[in-house]
Amino acid sequence: MADQDSQDRTQPATPKRIAKAREEGQVARSKDLGHFAAIAAGGSVLVATMPMLSDWMKQILLHGLRFDAAMVQNTGFMTARLQELTLRMLWVVLPFGALMALTGVGAGIAMGGWNFTLKPLLPQFGKLNPLHGLVGIVSKDKLVDVLKASVLAIVIGAIGALYLKSHIDEFTALLAMPLPAGINQAASTILGGVMLMLLALALFAAIDVPLQRFQHAQRLRMSHTEIKQENKELQGNQEIKGKIRARVREVSKRRMLTAVPTADLVVMNPTHYAVALKYDEKSMGAPRVVAKGADLFALTIRDLANASKVPVLEAPVLARALYAHAEIDHEVPAALFAAVAQVLAYVYQLRAALAGRLAMPATFPDLDVPRELDPHHKPAAVAPVKDTE
Repeated sequence: MADQDSQDRTQPATPKRIAKAREEGQVARSKDLGHFAAIAAGGSVLVATMPMLSDWMKQILLHGLRFDAAMVQNTGFMTARLQELTLRMLWVVLPFGALMALTGVGAGIAMGGWNFTLKPLLPQFGKLNPLHGLVGIVSKDKLVDVLKASVLAIVIGAIGALYLKSHIDEFTALLAMPLPAGINQAASTILGGVMLMLLALALFAAIDVPLQRFQHAQRLRMSHTEIKQENKELQGNQEIKGKIRARVREVSKRRMLTAVPTADLVVMNPTHYAVALKYDEKSMGAPRVVAKGADLFALTIRDLANASKVPVLEAPVLARALYAHAEIDHEVPAALFAAVAQVLAYVYQLRAALAGRLAMPATFPDLDVPRELDPHHKPAAVAPVKDTE
């Protein structure tokens, strides 16, 4: 069953699958890259501080080997001296080790990015199954890792053995040298061997980084069934979002229809667009749009306005411009202030005339609406210039 499932997973992982894997702590990491970075950082620090470390080592040895008769007679002298030397060594070894550890962590982050999660620490009782453990031991990835580690150990061991064999005379000569000179010579000889091993680690890291990325991508592969299921879940979420948006639009329409009877007028075009305007000079700095709609909803606004005795005026250009550029419960755009003011003035005069306070306005005013605000306006094409030569 496991082989069949592995064969079915032939498709690359989707972004959702990759994100879920990161949440579970599954990120491509290369141990060889971390080893190389840590040893390279440590070697660089050793080379840079070699003269200072040699002097420091000489002082430690001189101090450790200096004693007199009183010190020999003191039975607790050796313990105290060992503690003192140990503390001195720790002051150098601990920062050096911390630098190598941080460099190794930084190499891992550089390869797979920062990924902090506690999920791998949670108990997974399924792993207690012996059969499951045997399947994991004999998996292809495990076999590749074991083979790679074995080859690396053989290569590093061979380099170390050959280097020691070729420099055996130099190491033997150290016994005849004074202690300070012997320390310097030993450090220089060992550094050469470390550099050769570092080159081998660099080669293995260059191979292991793409290999780990490839293996990680292979582990995350998906089958056609899994991709279909994921798409179905995403589509289901889109359907829910669509229903929410439709519900919001429905609530907005109801709120607008409630505001239409309180409007001062409705501008139409004549059946495709309808915009309801309201203006209160005491509480508003400019007229506001309280409702707008197109097609069937525009006719609903018109009918409700007629039933509520709200004036309905046909001003096609203004209606289109307001519908395209004005927002619900917002003031009309500044570029349309003049046209809206003309329409409101006409409505106020009409109301006053019907009440017998003023004469009936003669004609509907010519509205000052910028052409560029009309969504139906098409700018005239510029005629091409003909070459007269």
